[in-house]
Amino acid sequence: MDFPERVMMNKISSRLGLTRLAFQPYTFQQLQEIISSRVQDLKLFESDAVQFVARKVAAVSGDARRALDICLRATELAQAEKDRRGMVGMVHVNGALQEMFSSPKIMAMKLCSSYEKYFLKSLVAEFRRTGVEESCFKNIYEQLDGLLRVQGKEVISVAVAIQLAYQLGSMRLVLLQPGKIDILRKIRLNVSTEDVIFALDESV
Repeated sequence: MDFPERVMMNKISSRLGLTRLAFQPYTFQQLQEIISSRVQDLKLFESDAVQFVARKVAAVSGDARRALDICLRATELAQAEKDRRGMVGMVHVNGALQEMFSSPKIMAMKLCSSYEKYFLKSLVAEFRRTGVEESCFKNIYEQLDGLLRVQGKEVISVAVAIQLAYQLGSMRLVLLQPGKIDILRKIRLNVSTEDVIFALDESV
């Protein structure tokens, strides 16, 4: 989280000597244990359904909150069935996943150009590097340049990358700081990093 950076001026935060702790995402086994501990007393979930949720979330983000949200929605779908057997199975989990990962913004990311997708991936990479979900264009461009070289793609100029940022901003996928010189402008995602990873998984 970038709460200190958003509520404090740089001089103030530096005087306080803030130290950022980076928490690693949960693994499949850890997520499975977390989910099981929450649902075991209910005796509603099939074991395969719990494993599927844990594997899916671990592959994308390792976010325990998202895993539990999926389980909650899957339970609601199971309870809404006419026969009301109540057991939560794979079909309900799949339904919950499709609902959560089929928002308009996710669909918009899937339809982005290849270089727009690389720009979004560069944003995620920079945020993970710093632990802060906001960065200046200069740092993001460095990530983009390195990513394109690793992928064997044609490297684009700063000017072209700025146009990519503007385009993504017009789609409301990113938020651009107003009133700054482009290369120093702060940029942040207007979607979760998890949604970016899911939408762009193996898509470029």
